[in-house]
Amino acid sequence: MKKVFPILILLLLALDGFAQYYLRGQIKDNRGRKLEGVTIQVKSKGLIPYYSGKDGDFGIPISKSEDSIFFSLAGYETTGMLLRSNVFQQILLEMLPSTARLYQKNLSSVITDLKPAESIYYGGMGESYSGLIENGFIKTPQYPQTGFSLNIDKAAYSNIRRFLSNEMNVPTDAVRTEEMLNYFSFDYPNKNADSLFRLESVITDCPWNPHNKLLLTKAFAPKINLENIPPSNLVFLIDVSGSMDHPNRLPLLQSAFKILTANLRNIDTISIVTYGGNVSIVLYPTSGAEKNTINAVIDSLSANGDTPGENAIKVAYQLAKGSFIKGGNNRVILATDGDFNVGQRTEKELEDLIVSYKELGISLTCLGVGMGNYKDSKLETLSKKGNGNFSYIDQVAEAEKILFREFTTTLFSVAKNTILNIAFNKEAVSAYRLIGFDNKRDAISDSSATLLGGEIGSGHVSIALFEIEPVTSLISDEVAKINLTYESAIHQYATSQTFQLKNQYIPIQQLDSAGRRTISIAAFAGLLRKSKFMKTYSYNELLGLATASCNPQNTLQNELLVLIQKADKLYNPNKRKKPRKD
Repeated sequence: MKKVFPILILLLLALDGFAQYYLRGQIKDNRGRKLEGVTIQVKSKGLIPYYSGKDGDFGIPISKSEDSIFFSLAGYETTGMLLRSNVFQQILLEMLPSTARLYQKNLSSVITDLKPAESIYYGGMGESYSGLIENGFIKTPQYPQTGFSLNIDKAAYSNIRRFLSNEMNVPTDAVRTEEMLNYFSFDYPNKNADSLFRLESVITDCPWNPHNKLLLTKAFAPKINLENIPPSNLVFLIDVSGSMDHPNRLPLLQSAFKILTANLRNIDTISIVTYGGNVSIVLYPTSGAEKNTINAVIDSLSANGDTPGENAIKVAYQLAKGSFIKGGNNRVILATDGDFNVGQRTEKELEDLIVSYKELGISLTCLGVGMGNYKDSKLETLSKKGNGNFSYIDQVAEAEKILFREFTTTLFSVAKNTILNIAFNKEAVSAYRLIGFDNKRDAISDSSATLLGGEIGSGHVSIALFEIEPVTSLISDEVAKINLTYESAIHQYATSQTFQLKNQYIPIQQLDSAGRRTISIAAFAGLLRKSKFMKTYSYNELLGLATASCNPQNTLQNELLVLIQKADKLYNPNKRKKPRKD
């Protein structure tokens, strides 16, 4: 019996070495979100990687009852621990600070040291668009500094054009002044071939308030020479669901993407993903030289089915990741009416999905189309969270403008996370108001909201306009100081530039036509928004200012005049003449 006992012990130990155990569990982040695609490495398995499933779950066979395990995911702290197989593990991955900031509600502008409780004072109402709060006057002695995010978004203007062309009232929150100014930013020729930004400023008269002045600043982004543009890895993500079966939706997008295809080079790589009823990869990574092949696929698309937006975005990003070009322009181009009605529906859920992929270095451009169920707020949110830009296409001419004439500005970034901070001199300016860059109502009421910078394309001219209350007659030579911070997409480093703004005053009658046109557009936005700061200003006065600054032979400038006249008739219908009394 004494000999048998040691033999039994040896047998049990041997069996234990071949026994099958499972390490099981689920991985979430500190927001409670289930994390898919987490890389899992088990010490006893060596270099063999495992990955978490769709719900963040995992099950890994091991030969012993416990093992050391390591979890890693881009944007999160790598975590290692000893796990036992007899316990279902709940694993928590902590976000890196850079990732956590992306999940916060983000402001378009912020006043330094202004408490959130004071910010809530500016009220607004949202309709089908994100509710905006118009910036008010800020007293310079109390809050001399303000900052705002720069981007190249221009969707608001073409969307407003669609409403007015159809003789419909424009939703107040569809009017984003900075995007209207972006639309006409090419009025200022940019010859800046330097690697840094160049800035110009001027002070002029305020047409809607003769007691105030306007400060106009123009930041000229570096302009990439065509021969120096890096190769592109583009994934067209096209909505072909049933809601896209209208002439101003899928057919319009097909024309748009064929215009973009004409610009492709041999070194560019194109993939196409569609979603409508199901998600399909209709074109695997293909050289830009194969234009006939790409156009044939685009022509073959037809609209049908529901809108599985969540899975489609995942597939598109995975394709972009698989064809990733280091140092190149890696970008998903989402084209849709914004109606994600299957999968992750809410803006918050879609934000979370996009942010999780943004860390891979893939940008997102959104192209919106359609009317009726068009979801402006979703596309705006996705593009900002995806470190990209946003445009609205209402006609083929708009597609040509965005994807052909402004091709490099739309698709080739020179700066990311771009923020302009301005500090006013209290001896020159007693109060100021940033025109445009209005905050979303939910962001301004959230004390954790932060200022997230935007993407700037090659050669873009960023315009900012301030209404200022001068101290006496602006006797001080220095009006303000600007600090521009951004991450260079060309040289891959963070940098900042400082500019001193002098008192360079030019009467509005002597201002160049581009400057007067810029002020006309800002005034147009204020009237459409029914701004409380423009109650005494009329469409007749606006039309006079705009007419004097627009060239009727220029299509876009002439169209601006037509839209102002349409808005005047729509918002100020002629009163019926009262019958004459005998």
